[in-house]
Amino acid sequence: MLRALLLSGCLSTSLAQAQDNPAIDMRGYLRIAGEAAEHRAARRVSEAEFIRMSREPGSIILDARSREKYDELHVKGAVNLSFPDIAIETLRATIPDVGTRVLIYCNNNFANAEGPFPAKLASASLNLSTYIALYNYGYRNVYELAPRIDFRSSQLEFEAR
Repeated sequence: MLRALLLSGCLSTSLAQAQDNPAIDMRGYLRIAGEAAEHRAARRVSEAEFIRMSREPGSIILDARSREKYDELHVKGAVNLSFPDIAIETLRATIPDVGTRVLIYCNNNFANAEGPFPAKLASASLNLSTYIALYNYGYRNVYELAPRIDFRSSQLEFEAR
């Protein structure tokens, strides 16, 4: 649909206006989002695989939810870097090596835990934004928890801050 809109010129004015600010690049974002989507297709893992990978040396679990929701409850051992805070310097400080295996999850991975994991629209899932952002910054060793899991029966360990 987006491609059709781009081709029809409906978004051309908006895209052209974005060029007025060299620090905002809609065309670049859409290009990277497409690349990230292809890359992501083979990097969505089961709960068991997520747990196994998280226990291997050199892996990091990244929680990009707000600090408030992270403090309320998060996957045990996860590091919090709230999505709005993902930037060049914060990523360098949090995950200095772009080759690090990064495991991500979001609100939409968990059912029956609306307080700490409030549902988002599927098309606005934080996993999508986070994956695209990490890919854009050069992180290619990213894996995403794929299923929607009932929080009450999850095999993942959780902790509060």
